[in-house]
Amino acid sequence: MEADETFREMDEIRRRGRRSNAPTMIDVARGAGVSIATVSAFLNGTSNVSPELTQRIEAAIATIGYERNAIARSLKTGATHTIGLTVADIRNPFFTDVVATIQNVLGRAGFAVMLCSSDEDTAKQDEQIKLLLERMVDGLIIAPAGEDEVMRRLVKSTRKPVVLIDRMIEGLGVDAVLLDNTEAVSEAVRYLTGLGHRRIGYISGTPNTTTGRDRLEGYRRALAAAGIVLDPSLIRDGRFREADGYRAAMQLMTLPERPTALFSANNLMVIGAMRAIRDLGLTCPADISVASMDDFVWADIFGPRLTTVAQPVEAIGEQAARLLLDRLAGNAPPEPKVLTLRGRLMIRNSCAPLTVSQSA
Repeated sequence: MEADETFREMDEIRRRGRRSNAPTMIDVARGAGVSIATVSAFLNGTSNVSPELTQRIEAAIATIGYERNAIARSLKTGATHTIGLTVADIRNPFFTDVVATIQNVLGRAGFAVMLCSSDEDTAKQDEQIKLLLERMVDGLIIAPAGEDEVMRRLVKSTRKPVVLIDRMIEGLGVDAVLLDNTEAVSEAVRYLTGLGHRRIGYISGTPNTTTGRDRLEGYRRALAAAGIVLDPSLIRDGRFREADGYRAAMQLMTLPERPTALFSANNLMVIGAMRAIRDLGLTCPADISVASMDDFVWADIFGPRLTTVAQPVEAIGEQAARLLLDRLAGNAPPEPKVLTLRGRLMIRNSCAPLTVSQSA
């Protein structure tokens, strides 16, 4: 009797206030033969609902075409089951692959992803982080475009869990999943020095990122290990972009004494470098050996097939997503966790031993 009275009162409210004919929780409850409180508990996950009642509720939802109101649910529970993800450049295959893994892991855990790309622009990055926080995301995964005070303030002031990927920002006190960039580049450049190359051009990434700085340090260490004096004229800033990689390679390859090998600090810049080599009428590896950070699907079908350092993209994405899920579930220790993974040198045929004509 009390339940019937409740339904009558709710029907009256619905008749007065509904703006459409969309089914409501009341309709679901009536169709399933359960209370509104049981439907609410099922939809919001606030308490356990028996398998038998769950089946009846799901059948009623399917029959009447009820659509769950995620916004209303989030206002009640304080959780949106949405994660904000901003990367430095979605056109970069590295970030594309990492994003795909993050979405898969979070999707299996019942979370949606709001994706932004900052285009290596810190101002755009800051606006995106503000937007994501305004949209009440439950947490953030960030591949920083760079360091600035606005980003620091936003990350430090939010109570949401934050995980950094690819690039570190010291002093934020958040979890991170990174590559050992210094060792990755050092290994690749040591491979070039082992082939006899001593004039090795380096196309660097954005210097205001730890990735850019650490990869340049790897280049320096490899030269020092081979007893090669660093020549600043062989270093050009490619800003992690294809067009800038092209410009940097053109500058290096038109020096009075050009390098015999090139190393690019990411995959987009090496594409620009290969275009520059072609436009200058040179061939790789006969005239210039080329190696790069970041393996990508085209590297193995280039002519020549590119020697690269492969990052464990799936592991990076999966570990970042799981660190965030652990924070959300309260299963992580209070101190931040930083995971550093290793790259793998993929030797193909874009590099060749130094020839007598090149060393002349």
